Amino acid sequence: MRDPYSTLGVPRTASEAEIKSAYRKLAKQLHPDRNKDNPQAAEKFAEATRAYDLLSDKAKRAQFDRGEIDADGNPANPFAGMGGRGGFRPGSTYGAGPGGFRDSDFGGFGGEEIDLGDLFEGLFGGRAKAQQPPPRRPFGKQSAPPPPRRGADIQYRLAVPFVEAAAGRDQRITLADGKAINLKLPAGVEDGTMMRLKGKGHPGPDGRGDGIVMVEIGSHPFFRREGDNIRMDLPITLDEAVRGAKVKCPTVDGPVMLTIKPGTSSGTVLRLAGKGWTKKAGKLIDGKPERGDQLVTLEIQLPADLAALEQRLEGWVDTARPREKFGL
Repeated sequence: MRDPYSTLGVPRTASEAEIKSAYRKLAKQLHPDRNKDNPQAAEKFAEATRAYDLLSDKAKRAQFDRGEIDADGNPANPFAGMGGRGGFRPGSTYGAGPGGFRDSDFGGFGGEEIDLGDLFEGLFGGRAKAQQPPPRRPFGKQSAPPPPRRGADIQYRLAVPFVEAAAGRDQRITLADGKAINLKLPAGVEDGTMMRLKGKGHPGPDGRGDGIVMVEIGSHPFFRREGDNIRMDLPITLDEAVRGAKVKCPTVDGPVMLTIKPGTSSGTVLRLAGKGWTKKAGKLIDGKPERGDQLVTLEIQLPADLAALEQRLEGWVDTARPREKFGL
């Protein structure tokens, strides 16, 4: 597996938010449902998911950065970097010569066997017994067998209507085994949010993998999201603006009555509290996530046939100077 940072296209100093953003971008680009004719995309999608799983786990990321585990999360090779003339090599053995070592364990001693007892005698004035190192197993048996792996994850794509995502309504999703479950959307859910279903993946020697659900939020013909708020433009008639009125206004929870004050200008913004998007960091209100507001911009719509209006306005001139602030 490639270096997880390279896989996601982020530097090693990347923050959690940068890693998450990079993964979401790749997930939307490489998702198998969008690349049915490109099997390589599915492989890259799985590789990106494994990289994100490692780097999104603070403990595993720290272990990888220290070189303790590899990109697959397995323990790193304890003999990595020990090659060269000065290091132990697969052909080296203990206890082969009179002093307990062979020259192959020490670069630069030449081709003859060395009696370490002679060396100790010359250093300390007497025959000293060289300390024997503990026996070791053959090189190929040093590493423990890799731990059993979990089953592979299963990727899902969940299309959620705009109004249901805004209100945080539970969604129904059918899993690969044919079972349907209710899925609770997280507060503040966004397009591209990834949700993990523990144990809903493929079976494996060390247990089942997980289900990875990518949320795709649909657009809406007149609602649009702005942070925790929802905006919309509401047309009203000239008569309603001049005289005032009570009109119906759509919300993600259904229509409500909106009061228009007499003399209301086009562009006036009215606020409907608690009719916006679920707040990610909000508190619970009556057991439900706190929500933002709906901001309604009023737009005065003139009648298609202006003849009757012109007749009523004949001889009347508005003396207001709305563009005076522009120096015009």
